[in-house]
Amino acid sequence: MAAPGALPRWLGPASRLNLLVLRLGMRIGTQHILSVPGRKTGRMRSTPVSLVTLDGVRYVVSGEGLSWAKNARAAGWGELFRAGRRERVSLTELPPDERGPILRAFWHQVPAGRSFIARLFGLAPDASADDFEAAAPRCPVFRIGPPPETLG
Repeated sequence: MAAPGALPRWLGPASRLNLLVLRLGMRIGTQHILSVPGRKTGRMRSTPVSLVTLDGVRYVVSGEGLSWAKNARAAGWGELFRAGRRERVSLTELPPDERGPILRAFWHQVPAGRSFIARLFGLAPDASADDFEAAAPRCPVFRIGPPPETLG
């Protein structure tokens, strides 16, 4: 098992390049740009994320301790961008006992993201859907909903 949170050095530059490609309107699998206001500055911070859909509801999965997840937790809203379309959304973190089915769905719906998320969870690179589901207590999952009323 890998150490949880041990991310490769190339991830930062690759993420910036990925953001550029997504901002140009290109589609990359299930990826969107998620922008959330920073906890301290209030400035919008963006990161590429892959959405998971289960029973018609969209979710986004994170590793614990990632800045965007802390920002989403604090703000409760963000903006999704994909192929020229921007959508303001609410972000509601699920309690650990509700995360398992979403993590299992992630394993099935986002095969290209399995090794990245497995690394965040400290799982083996060939982790199964069962392994992902078992990681639920240490994996933030946010339900994507309609924009909060206060944002208009």
